[in-house]
Amino acid sequence: QVQLVESGGGLVQAGGSLRLSCAASAGIFNNYAMGWFRQAPGKEREFVAAVKRSGGTTYYADSVKGRFTISRDNAKNTVYLQMNSLKPEDTAVYYCAARASDWGILRIKGYDAWGQGTQVTVSS
Repeated sequence: QVQLVESGGGLVQAGGSLRLSCAASAGIFNNYAMGWFRQAPGKEREFVAAVKRSGGTTYYADSVKGRFTISRDNAKNTVYLQMNSLKPEDTAVYYCAARASDWGILRIKGYDAWGQGTQVTVSS
């Protein structure tokens, strides 16, 4: 089963940028669609972005569309989330997840593996 480790979180001022990385091991990376989710204090985990196995199709939550970009490098077994124009409401723990299918990648249910999460804090 694939194992995932996120990095790149931190504290940034509103309007700033961060790039999150998620490195995968112990699996065939390009067999997995990849997603980013986030969970703010007191709220449920929510979908942020996802990319199909080939990397050719991406999806975004309306709240981040135009500001965030998901990409994957199958040669490096890594998926990225470039976050620009950050807002205080983007503050959350961000998780990457792997799914052995391109179907249903916008839904939390059905992902096969999750990382431990990385904290992103955006100050106003």
